[in-house]
Amino acid sequence: MNATGVILHTNLGRAPLCNDAVERLVEIAKGYSNLEYDLVKGERGLRYDHVQKILCELSGAEDALVVNNNAAALLLSLNTLAAGKEVIVSRGELVEIGGEFRIPEVMEKSGACLREVGTTNRTRLADYEKAIGPETGLILKVHTSNFRIVGFTEDAVLPSLVALGKTRGIPVMYDLGSGCFAELDCYGLEREPTVTDVLETGVSIITFSGDKLLGGPQAGIILGRRNVLQEIKQNPLNRALRIDKLTLAALEATMMQYFQPDRAISRLRVLKALTEPLKDVDKRVKKLLSLLRKERWEGVIMSVKKGFSMSGGGSLPTQEIPTLLLSLVSKHLSPSNLEERLRYLEIPIITRIADDEVLFDLRTIEEEEFSAIRNGLKQIFSS
Repeated sequence: MNATGVILHTNLGRAPLCNDAVERLVEIAKGYSNLEYDLVKGERGLRYDHVQKILCELSGAEDALVVNNNAAALLLSLNTLAAGKEVIVSRGELVEIGGEFRIPEVMEKSGACLREVGTTNRTRLADYEKAIGPETGLILKVHTSNFRIVGFTEDAVLPSLVALGKTRGIPVMYDLGSGCFAELDCYGLEREPTVTDVLETGVSIITFSGDKLLGGPQAGIILGRRNVLQEIKQNPLNRALRIDKLTLAALEATMMQYFQPDRAISRLRVLKALTEPLKDVDKRVKKLLSLLRKERWEGVIMSVKKGFSMSGGGSLPTQEIPTLLLSLVSKHLSPSNLEERLRYLEIPIITRIADDEVLFDLRTIEEEEFSAIRNGLKQIFSS
């Protein structure tokens, strides 16, 4: 159970699946399916057809491909479009994706050659123009989704890079990182570029994750121009990176939620946690506090505190989301000891410690989990 307040907790599996995705996954898992069978023609089909049309209709892309994660999507795209050629990237965008995987290292494995331009804080369009030469295979822009550079900065915007690429006959790729289809700024959050926003610039291809702001299973999604995607699909490396029927089933059901935006916000747990009004979190924390106080544990002090949740998962890095915390202090257990015992439960509860208090962040806790929290604490305090 995630009581940390980090909504897309990388170590805790990132996005929980919505009920429709879970039901679809179970349905497909327990029997045979038309994974690679065309029911209309009665012959072999393509597994990607199950989500390709949905992704294109929602985003406006000409074509789509799904592989097993965004690092794989980046690797496959670079290997297809720029193996043995130079890829121009701003120095300020040479990010570490996570788990010590870095853009330069992924690029090296793809067979492409990194051509750095600009400086950490300032990269102009002219820097890209000067770097283009006979060996240039691709212009790559990377969304710095897990950090921000502020102050004396300058950045070449994507539409300008796309125009440059068209003029010089060079494809432009954008690694979006967290694929967002929802207008988060409508809910008081930072403006996060949506997949549609990016595709409208005319960029050749974009890549992003399925299990971050999209709210689905782990996957790497590639969208863009049909001629570019067809080339990527024919790369033999694509087979090594392809997804199975379970991921396809969960992704298909997740993407279907986006045909009704309000439904996506309410049904996808990640989006609900990000956008939920504080008053609803307040109602939930009061219910949990009332439930736990009925147990009357000796030497246990409980209270409600204000705090902040985080998006996590390499997204919205500077956004603090107001939340409410249930604080637990025990006269018989130190905060670290209580936190450890919570982790050792049959259903582990992962919390955080601050100011010598164990804190449960209600923004990442559902009401249906309350009984498990009560039973876990009862087990700890009764011993």
